[in-house]
Formats: sequence, structure tokens, C-alpha cells
Amino acid sequence: MLYAPEAHEALTERPWDEGRARDEIARIVSDADETYAPGELWPADEWDAWDVPTPLSSLYCGAAGVVWALDALRRRGFAETRLDLAAVAGQALQQWRAAPELSASTPMPVAAESGLLSGETGILLVAWRLGGRGELEDELERRILESRASAADELMWGTPGALVAAQALLGWTGDERWANAWSQTAEVLWQRRSADGIWTQDLFGSQFRGLGPVHGLVGNVLALLAGELAPERRSALLHDARSILERTAVVEGGLVNWPPSVESSREKLRLQWCHGAPGIVVCATRYLPEELLVGGAELTWQAGPPGMEKGSGLCHGTAGNGYAFLKAFEQTGDERWLDRARRFCMHALEQIERRGHGRYSLFTGDVGVALYAADCLEARAAYPILDGWG
Repeated sequence: MLYAPEAHEALTERPWDEGRARDEIARIVSDADETYAPGELWPADEWDAWDVPTPLSSLYCGAAGVVWALDALRRRGFAETRLDLAAVAGQALQQWRAAPELSASTPMPVAAESGLLSGETGILLVAWRLGGRGELEDELERRILESRASAADELMWGTPGALVAAQALLGWTGDERWANAWSQTAEVLWQRRSADGIWTQDLFGSQFRGLGPVHGLVGNVLALLAGELAPERRSALLHDARSILERTAVVEGGLVNWPPSVESSREKLRLQWCHGAPGIVVCATRYLPEELLVGGAELTWQAGPPGMEKGSGLCHGTAGNGYAFLKAFEQTGDERWLDRARRFCMHALEQIERRGHGRYSLFTGDVGVALYAADCLEARAAYPILDGWG
């Protein structure tokens, strides 16, 4: 099997309803407003908290991610939060500094504090964006450059995430300091790339050559392609990444999936954004052969939405998988992919209804689903953070 059927559930019969999508975005924002408590931020889900101090403040599953999502929805005109988001972002930064979210039971990579999604860089970036500006720039630059020491060459803890941060700051300011920070950091990541075009992760006490967005190849390639990479390096990067994905694709009857890493066995195939076809399709759209892109998206559709254990969110849930359809629509122009994305949106909103509102996290919670619903409304294939901060 290309996936585990027991990890998925039947798609809702509810058709696409634009009014319901807009109403649910507003309801998610209102719930976040009402639940927020000064000094306590938002309550943490048990899975999100794991073994780190709470309340959570990170971009991945803490307050910084919620704040960024609320700001993005406000700027795009979908819902108006009542919170002072700049103040909340500042509180998130204070919380991180008082109690960094670093596991006591799992080996952390060097410079983990500088991670984009789970370290201080993402929190600093949100605080800067919402009003901190100049006073935070030296700290941001320091964190970005510190990431070069990390052996976790991936978006959550390592250098690729720092590249995403530096590129965002360059786009917002035009300041040459961020171009320099990007170049210095990109050089380190490039030098750690193996001769066959892939990176070896040293993460959580193990080594592996990952393929997916968070801990592997396509996330790293996306981060490098976003900046001023030399033409010969850009060409080699695209050629090698395409070849690796062609070589590692598992194909059955026109359907396609990928293992989490080069070393993974076929028995470990997963079908979610962070590991498997949905994430490969979302991050590698520009260089993935169309037959593999369509095959990966089609498998995601035929499998149905992830079940309630995985949930509705962006990282390993229904909304994240749905972005594969938005990317397929963007690439092919075939309206059936937009229709499928919108059906998954209805299902993700229904999963929130079944579980009850109350998961306050960008990548695993309700505000991530709200961003997906907004993109379905606008037929926009822009995966949050990795495809931009708008």
C-alpha cells in the first residue's frame, strides 16, 4: 500500500459553501480573541506541549504563530481581531526568554534556540513585523547567523529556517544586511549538501537523509531557491532535487508517494504535508515532473482526509493535505483540483466542529485551518510561511 488507510477517513458529503467558510474563519478568530489571557497567552494542547514549558510561544505551535495568523487574516480582510497583536507578540517573546521551549528528554541540536519554527527566530520575526522593528534587528541578525552552527539542516531548528527569515526581512526592508545574512547562511547550507544533492540530518539523536518539507530536501531547496543563488548552483539544485524525487518516488497505477527519508522502508510511507506526497507536491511544484505532481495529488484525494488523530491542521492534517490540490490547480489550471481543495476545506472545518474549537496553534491548530479556508476562497496556493508572509 502507498499509505495507511486506517489513518484516513471518509470525506464529508457537505459541498463547498463560501458563506460557511467565511463564517468559520470569523468564528476561529473570535474564539482566539476570547480565550487569550494576558500573561498566560493561550492554553496548549497536550500533543503540542510535549515536554516543554507552557504556555507555548513558538511560531510552530505557540503564540507567535497564532498572532501571525490573526494578523494575516486581518490584513487580508477576512476577520478583525480585537487583540493588540503587537503586545501579544511581545509577551510571546518574553515567555520564550523566560522559559525556552527546548525538550529536556530529547537531544536538541546545537543552536536550537535560533530555530525559525520552534526557536526564538520566528518569535522575533513576528514581534518585529508587528512593531518591534529596529530594536529587534540586531537580535534577529544574531540568531540568523547563529543557525550556521546547527547540524539540523532543516526548517524547524536549522539553517534553512534562518534563510526563510532573512529573505522575509530583505523583502520587507530592502536592507543589504539581510542579503548579506542570507548569503553567509546559504553558503554554509550549500557546503553541507552532499555530492548527490541531499542533506544528512543530525536531529534528535539520529541521522537520516530526509525528503520532506520540515526535515529534508524539498524544504531546503525551497529556502535556497527563494534567494540570490548563483545561476550554476540554482541549476544544479533543481536538477539534483528533481532526480532524487524521481528516484525515490513509489509509484503504483499512476499514484505516487514518497518515504520520509531515503533510508525509510516502504512500510513507513505516510501521507501528510510533513512526510509524504502532499508536502512534496506543495514544496516541489516548480521542478517536480507533472506526472509525479498529479500522481501525488491524486493519491492524496483517493486516500481521503487524515482522521481525527491527525486532525485538521497544516502540518499533518486535512488542511495541509489540501494544499496539494491548490498547488495542482495552480500548476495545471484544472478546476477539479480547486473543487477538491474546497471539499477538504469543508471537511477540516467539520473536524474542528467535531473536536470543538480550542487548539491554538498555527501548524496544528484552528488558525492554520482558517488560513487554508482563506486560500480556498481566493483560489490561492500559498502555503503559510514557506510561500510568503502575506
